[in-house]
Amino acid sequence: MQDRIEFTREMKRDYTILIPNMLPVHLQLVRDVFQLHGYRMELLQNEGPSVVETGLKYVHNDTCYPALLCIGQFIDALQSGKYDVHKTALIITQTGGGCRASNYIFLLRKALVKAGLGFVPVISLNPVGLEKNSGFKLTLTLLLQSMMMILYADVLMCLKNQLEPYENEKGACVALVDAWADRLTEQFRRNPRAAALRFKKNVAQIAKDFDAVPYTPAEKIQVGIVGEIYVKYSHMANNHLEQFLLDQGCQVNVPGLMGFLLNALDHSIDDVDLYGGNKVKQFGFKQVMRYVNHVEQTISNAIRNNSRFNPPTPYKVTRKELGDTLGVGCKMGEGWLLTAEMCELIDSGVPNIVCVQPFGCLPNHIAGKGTIRALREKYPKANIVPIDYDPGATRVNQENRLKLMLAVAREEKQ
Repeated sequence: MQDRIEFTREMKRDYTILIPNMLPVHLQLVRDVFQLHGYRMELLQNEGPSVVETGLKYVHNDTCYPALLCIGQFIDALQSGKYDVHKTALIITQTGGGCRASNYIFLLRKALVKAGLGFVPVISLNPVGLEKNSGFKLTLTLLLQSMMMILYADVLMCLKNQLEPYENEKGACVALVDAWADRLTEQFRRNPRAAALRFKKNVAQIAKDFDAVPYTPAEKIQVGIVGEIYVKYSHMANNHLEQFLLDQGCQVNVPGLMGFLLNALDHSIDDVDLYGGNKVKQFGFKQVMRYVNHVEQTISNAIRNNSRFNPPTPYKVTRKELGDTLGVGCKMGEGWLLTAEMCELIDSGVPNIVCVQPFGCLPNHIAGKGTIRALREKYPKANIVPIDYDPGATRVNQENRLKLMLAVAREEKQ
C-alpha cells in the first residue's frame, strides 16, 4: 500500500474537505467553526442503497456497519462527479482506543486505492497527535469553539426532541434549530469569543424561543435511543429511526454527544485509579471535568428558569445512575456509558428504550444487549428492545420489532 498522502498547507487554500454525516446539527455547527478558521468543508448528505453497495464493494463485509457506511458515503460522493477529486480531501475521527473505529482511517485509505482514488488525502481528526498534517492543525481556540458548539447542539437537539411531537406547525422546531445554528456561527464570526462569553444568555434565549413555539399537549409514548454512537445518531445508519418513532406517535429521547466525549475523558481518570499512572495528568483531567460539570449545571439552570423543558442530563448524573449494574472498567466502545444511559432514561420516566447496535459489535453487545436482563431485574417495567443494523438486516423486520415494543408500551399505559 502506498505512503500516506499528507494534507499540506497549499491544499488548505483550495481543497474541499468532506465530512461523513453522523449528527447533522452538531456537525453543521462544528463545520462552521472550521470554516471560520479557513478550512473549506462540506457535510455529506448522500445516502441510500448506493452508499451501502459502494461500502460493500470496497470494504470487507466482516467490517462493522459504521465503517462500511462511512467509507461507502465517502467513495460514493467522490464517484458522483460532484467534486473535483484532485481538489478534495476527506476527514475522519481516530480515537486510538480499543474499538475498530480507530482503524477506519486505514480501511478508508485501502478502499480509496482499490477505487483508484489513492491520491485523495485523508485527515485524521484526533486530539492526541496520532497523525499530523502541515495543512491541518487543531489549535486551542479551534478546539474550544468546537466544544462550545457541541454543547449548543446538545441543547438544541434536547429541546427539539421534547417539542417536535407537539408543534402546531410542522417544521417549526427544525426551522428554529437552523436559525440558531446560523445565529451562533455569526456570533463566532464577529468575535471568536462571543458565543462563549454569551453562553448563559444564549442558552436562556434558546429555551425561551422553544418555549414560545405554539404547541398542542398530547399523550405520547416516551422512547429513548441508546447504542453504538454512529448507529444511534446517524439517520442513514438507523434507517431514520427517530422519524419512524415520531410517525408512530412517540416522543424521542436521545442522550447528547457531550456525555460521550466526557466519558472518554473520564476513562483517563479511572484508568489511573484502576491500573496506576500519572497522577498529575489525572489531576488536570479532573479539573477539566469539574469545569464542564459547572457548564452543564449552567445549562440546566438556564433551561429550567426560562422554559417548561427538561435540560440535557449532566454527565455526572448519568454516571451516578449506573450504580453497580456494570463496572467502570468496561470501557471498550461505548462501554458502561451505554448501560448508564439506559438507567438514567428509565429513572427519568422513559422505560421504553431502543438499543441500537451494528451486528458483530462485541463491546456494544456486552454493554447493551448483555445487560438487559440485569436492567429488567433492577427495573421490572423496563421495556428494552435491541435492534441490530447491518447490510443484511431488513428494515421491515426492524420496524416490526419496534412496533411490538410500542404495543407493549401502550398496553402498560392503559
